[in-house]
Amino acid sequence: MATAHVFIAVSLDGFIARPDGDIDWLLQRDDPTEDHGYNAFIADKDVIVMGRGSYEKVRTFDTWFYDRPVVVLSEQLTGTPVPEALKGKLRFSNLAPADLMAELAGQGVQRVYVDGGQLVQSFLRDGLVADMVITTVPVLIGSGRRLFGGLQRDIDWELVSNCSFPSGLVQASYRLTV
Repeated sequence: MATAHVFIAVSLDGFIARPDGDIDWLLQRDDPTEDHGYNAFIADKDVIVMGRGSYEKVRTFDTWFYDRPVVVLSEQLTGTPVPEALKGKLRFSNLAPADLMAELAGQGVQRVYVDGGQLVQSFLRDGLVADMVITTVPVLIGSGRRLFGGLQRDIDWELVSNCSFPSGLVQASYRLTV
């Protein structure tokens, strides 16, 4: 079975984006001289799975910076054509997370980067996330889209490592306890 892995940033008050999806608070804190570990994290991932909200946000950027296949899980986008510039780089799917992971495993995929708040929540509820790297940005934005949502049971995590950066970002890595 393929495993799912999360690498994401949150505001100090637990939001991944403003209510309208804006992440300006995150982009303003980006310090290109700091290595927050994304390249090391993504190095062993075979596929990126993101939700519609994340896809729509990254489409507003000038560059498509993903260098591996992307699957966008979306009921709304499934059946719509992939933009010409992204053909061969991504596809849309409306599979449930567990079904998608089984499909990907059947294709030889072993490690999947999962991105997007609602999508991460779905993968967590289905018990599919093996580990998470969560970077906390020292800013309060007051409201927005939460990383974590309601759960039907507790999910226990083990702290693997943590570090802080001169910019004030604090990063914690967690592994699912079994």
